[in-house]
Amino acid sequence: MSPPDPWPVDEEEHLLHCRVFDVHRDRARSPRTGDPHDVYRIETPDWVNVIPLTPDGEVVFVRQFRHGSREVTLEIPGGMVDPGETPAEAAGRELREETGFAAGRIDHLGHVRPNPALFTNRCHSFIAHDVRRVGEIENVGAEETTVELHALAEVPRLVREGAITHALVVAAFHWHGLRGDVT
Repeated sequence: MSPPDPWPVDEEEHLLHCRVFDVHRDRARSPRTGDPHDVYRIETPDWVNVIPLTPDGEVVFVRQFRHGSREVTLEIPGGMVDPGETPAEAAGRELREETGFAAGRIDHLGHVRPNPALFTNRCHSFIAHDVRRVGEIENVGAEETTVELHALAEVPRLVREGAITHALVVAAFHWHGLRGDVT
């Protein structure tokens, strides 16, 4: 059986501009039936997240309030890739801003599409080696983070017990697990 064909887009409409994303409505036709359908997509810059490892094998986590879930979460540093910035540069910047730590080296682990049904972007996961505290947290805008250190070996338990619930954080640690050569 062959894969489905792409849906031709007959019409595009920009519906809403928000600070961190744009909402679009497309009028697309089913290649199977020819019927038109309104579909919606959220256009946003690529995102990054970074697993910061200290020389002692601890992960530098951040706790922050998330407005979508209305909960304080345990996550790794991350955020949007700014215009003119590479994902690796964004990972280093987000690490410094949200934790006050900087990396000796940052390696790309892989990327995922956060939700290809709606979002246009990718989330790139990185591992930061030999991170050390170099300054204070520099939260910008509405961000408020605190730092926690946990042993890398504790991460599977933190996920199983529900202390880490952010899907993109779990994906980053999965990438890390697939790269058994990375410590």
